[in-house]
Amino acid sequence: MNQSKKRAFLIKRLLKEQPRYGNMQIPAGADEQKSLLRSLMNIRMPDDIDEEFLNVQDEYLRQVNAEKGAVTLSDMEELQPNLYIWKGDITRLKVGAIVNAANSGMTGCYQPCHNCIDNCIHTYAGIQLRLTCAKIMEEQGYEEPTG
Repeated sequence: MNQSKKRAFLIKRLLKEQPRYGNMQIPAGADEQKSLLRSLMNIRMPDDIDEEFLNVQDEYLRQVNAEKGAVTLSDMEELQPNLYIWKGDITRLKVGAIVNAANSGMTGCYQPCHNCIDNCIHTYAGIQLRLTCAKIMEEQGYEEPTG
């Protein structure tokens, strides 16, 4: 399945979850489809979804992220020993973890295509990140302070 077919599959599945958008037409253009997919991912509440969706989503996002290119430590400027600085798209960093000010629920921004870091992280990590964060917050029983 090519990227276009993966994107259409993901859009159709996310639209099916949202009855209020059931009659929405999928745009013909790739850029418009990407925007719609991102919007649907952004508004989706934390919830389980089947393995087929996750597998297609993960394959799709792997290619999207590969096209953006990864940034490694060697691409960063060392200011002093073990302190590096880099300015750019945080979702391109090839690291074990990132730190984000986030919202108090750790589930990201729910505004379609909003360019805050929180929204970008949740978009390019996939919908399972929101569910994972929601479960962590539920288990600990309280929200984290913003920042």
